[in-house]
Amino acid sequence: MKIIWSPLAVDRVAEIAEYIAQDSPNSAEKWVESIFQVVERLEKFPKSGRVVPEIKQDGFREIIYGNYRIIYRLQTEIVSILTVRHGRQILPIDEIKA
Repeated sequence: MKIIWSPLAVDRVAEIAEYIAQDSPNSAEKWVESIFQVVERLEKFPKSGRVVPEIKQDGFREIIYGNYRIIYRLQTEIVSILTVRHGRQILPIDEIKA
């Protein structure tokens, strides 16, 4: 499977890293590296994430990483990383299904 990051997902990771960097630039850098490592497992195990509860469709899944939800869509031979959200944030469905 090929992994493709949406511009929105990349922006979200950058925003979160900037926030973490306010207290610890080293922690922010490690967090970014680790989130990309977590997503890499989807190349071999694309269905390892759970179905997104708000959508309840098999093609929309998420990995929980710490306090964050990495939301992705399964397509033929492609895993599209759609967004990264804090677990306490409301997930706007139109952000995912756009």
